[in-house]
Amino acid sequence: MLKSARKQEKDPEGRMPLAAHLRELRNRLLKSVLAIGVVTVIAMWQYEPLAHFITGPVIDAVGCPKGGATAGGRAHPCAEITANGLLAPFTILLKLSLTTGVVAASPVWLYQLWAFLAPGLHRHEKKYALAFVGAGVPLFLGGAYLAYAVLPTTAGALVGLTPSDWANLFPADEFLDIVTRMVVVFGVAFELPLLLVLLNFGGVLTGQRIMSWWRFMVLGITVFAALATPTGDPLTMGLLAAPIVVLYFGATGICLINDRRRKRADPDAELADDEASELDLTPAGVEEIEPVASSRMLPEQASGGADEPTRRGYDDVT
Repeated sequence: MLKSARKQEKDPEGRMPLAAHLRELRNRLLKSVLAIGVVTVIAMWQYEPLAHFITGPVIDAVGCPKGGATAGGRAHPCAEITANGLLAPFTILLKLSLTTGVVAASPVWLYQLWAFLAPGLHRHEKKYALAFVGAGVPLFLGGAYLAYAVLPTTAGALVGLTPSDWANLFPADEFLDIVTRMVVVFGVAFELPLLLVLLNFGGVLTGQRIMSWWRFMVLGITVFAALATPTGDPLTMGLLAAPIVVLYFGATGICLINDRRRKRADPDAELADDEASELDLTPAGVEEIEPVASSRMLPEQASGGADEPTRRGYDDVT
């Protein structure tokens, strides 16, 4: 059932009907879900160390000592993480394990994404499969780690808004929702430069067009960081938006270099189907002309007598 639908097709260009595309998408999704499921089950066995790993930096930053209202005698308010309700521990177990499964299984589902898109590329462009997965996994993990690294700063900014005579309780399920959203969303956001490079190598977008969007891209990344960040403080937004902007310009540079390389190999590669190629009208020098002996165009006609001259003409030939 998991056999790729493309292996049943013999078309070297990877073309197949819509039903085959849907079967291929189903198989790729099923493989990704199975990989995430296996890692999720394994993460359930290590639930408590994972919970301490996720909540540890936040507790160190804003956690309350036992029986205290402030964190270690500090002036700002502190917070405690709690599990509310009978089913809360089980719900937290599922959420934490599933988040771990999505992050840890990223090499598998990123490869399945490439395997679904790669047949649309030319044969010589399919060699970038390992480069796609090799760059996609570190980018996703880098975005996930960045979101995890700014959690203490985010928690400190939020808890700092609490009046001094109030107490903070962090429901663990809501806290994990914030962690999951930031980790997954920013991990996927770090894949944006890789997607642009993929579209460029596939001939869909040129580097010049991607570069022309830079104003809208910077604005969109900033708005995205504001929406995905629980706090609206400029520091956290800048920590999350700045790396994505840098990666965007880095991807644009790669696309421009690839366009220049492609143009050197084929100057007419970027022309539309109805656009004429440029003609080379540079005048070239004329080589030395070889003399050619002239041939007789009309045969000679024998004379009728000794005194009659030889006649040549069209009438004689015909």
